[in-house]
Formats: sequence, C-alpha cells, structure tokens
Amino acid sequence: MFYTLVPQHIFETPAPEDAYFRQAWEFCRLYASGQATFVLHTSGSTGTPKPIALTRAQMQASARVTQRALDLRAGQQALICLNVGYIAGTMMLVRGMELGLTMHIVAPSSQPFAALPDDLAIDFVAVVPLQLQTMLDTQQDERLNSLKAILVGGAPVGDTLGDAIHRLNVPIFSTYGMTETVSHVALRRLNGEEATDSYGLLEGVEAATDERGCLRLCGAVTNHQWIQTNDVVEFLGPRKFIIVGRADNIINSGGVKIQLEKVERAIEKTGLIASRFFAWSEPDERLGQKLILVVESEKKLDTELLQTRLIPELLTYELPKKVYFVKKFVETPTGKVDKRRTFEENIR
Repeated sequence: MFYTLVPQHIFETPAPEDAYFRQAWEFCRLYASGQATFVLHTSGSTGTPKPIALTRAQMQASARVTQRALDLRAGQQALICLNVGYIAGTMMLVRGMELGLTMHIVAPSSQPFAALPDDLAIDFVAVVPLQLQTMLDTQQDERLNSLKAILVGGAPVGDTLGDAIHRLNVPIFSTYGMTETVSHVALRRLNGEEATDSYGLLEGVEAATDERGCLRLCGAVTNHQWIQTNDVVEFLGPRKFIIVGRADNIINSGGVKIQLEKVERAIEKTGLIASRFFAWSEPDERLGQKLILVVESEKKLDTELLQTRLIPELLTYELPKKVYFVKKFVETPTGKVDKRRTFEENIR
C-alpha cells in the first residue's frame, strides 16, 4: 500500500484513514499553511532521544541546497520510505513541498518498492543501507538504475554493500548529517567515476574541528549557530573530510585507546560475517574495558579464523577478546541499531 501527495493539491486531499499516512498528510498541511517552527526528536542511536525545534527557514535552506546538489526539479517523483516522524523522512516531505516533487509514501520496510506498481517511475529516493542491500540482494538493479539519484544514510555503508553499489549506474550518495543540522550537510559519491572516500560539504555550510578533532558545523541549516558533533574527522582540503569515528566510540582497554569503527572496518574486510555486527566493550576487572564483538546471528562463526584474518589488519590490543551472538538487535524507531540497549538487554 502507498499514498501519494501532490504539493499543489495538499489542501484538496482528504485525510487518509491509515495512521502512518495521516501523519505525513498532517505535516504537509501544516507546512503548506506556513507554520514557522517544528519539533522533531533525535533518533536516540547515540544517546537518549531529545526534542529539537527547527525553523521553517532551516528546513527551506536544507531543501534548496539538496536541490542544487542533486539537480532535483519540480514535477519529479520522490519515494518516501523512511520514517516521517524523524528528520530523514520529514525532510523528504519538506523537499517534496518546497521543490514541487510528487511524493509517493510507503511505510518503512526492507523492500520499499514492493508496495508500488511496477510501472510507477521514481526519480529520487532516500534509504538506509539495509534497504539498499536488500534491493540489491533481490536483483532490483533495473528499477534502481531508472532513478536519477539515491541518498543512503542513517548508518555506515559497509564494504559488502559498497562493492555491490558499483554495479549500479544511478548516482548514489552517502549522507552525513543529523537532526541538529536538518538532515545532511555533506555528501560522498559512492559509485561511478566520481566515487570518493571523502565527504564534500554542501553549499553554505562552514566546518571546523575542536581540540579533540571533532567536527563543528555552522550555516543556514543550523540557524547560523555552531553545532558541535562527537565525530572525529580528518580534513583533506578546505571542504572535504573523512570520518575517523566517534569520540564516544573510543574505549580505554588497559590504558590503550581503541577506536571501535577501526575494528569494525577490519572485521567487515574479512568477509567472514554476513549479518550485522558491532564492536563494543564490557567491564573488565583487569583491563577496565574489554573489547568485544556482538553479532546478529544464531549461527556461531569460527572465532579462531576471524582472529587469524584480523592479525594483519589490527594491533594485538585491537582484537576482540570475546564474541557474543544475539538473535535480533534492538533498533531505534528509525531502524538504526541501538548498540547500548542490545548489549544491556542481551549480554550485560
């Protein structure tokens, strides 16, 4: 089932019976009526969810800079398959309203095209990595290639998905942003001749780093206030950077600092784990914090082989000391893995 909204006919469109579609309809009507401020909640993937007030001007600035970056045009067809109650889905609605895109809305699922007619042509979509991976696994390349642009955000794009993306011709961009920056403020091309390892700041966004090397951002999308992140970055030029990891994803094990993202990238590179996983820590009497690996699987893996494969990639203290297997990870409402709750409810 899907629901279509056309910006210029929003006040003529009756309220849908489905509660999820009605949420999108109500937001678009409020936006069209000129409401000046909207309260959204962070996803809670890196802490307790909190309400954030965003102005109409911030949302408009974000929509317009995305329009210029992706060459979006009035009359194009947008698929909205991310939760409209959070920033990624909300900003797809704002782009539709601001840019004159016809919005086809489906409830979030791993197969967003399944609810649409085969002959409905889509130009633009934003997805999370799991959705794109599922569509590629089920050989939906032809439909994906018919799009003009795809945004991928909400979680890192792993090596397996990154390799699969290269078989597509449609421009695919990894996004960097958060609720506080009104969705993405930087994009990274993942495929084609323009593919790159670095993120490029969008027009009108300024950036700097603090004493920890963590990114700070400012622009019209932040209401011209500096936003401090916990993302450790390395600038390759005035407006290009790579993400090293999160400052709060550094653990201290026996006096040695370990960046969890580095461990995860090395594990991904081995190709031994097909399911979701993450590096984490648990209390240890001797080390203080002990590095562990948590895998979403009921099937055990050869941990000795994993350690052997990791030795060329990681230092000895960066090797996981224990591996836990969890049947199903706890997720946030936006589909991100809630690492802390997964650990506390299944392991601790």
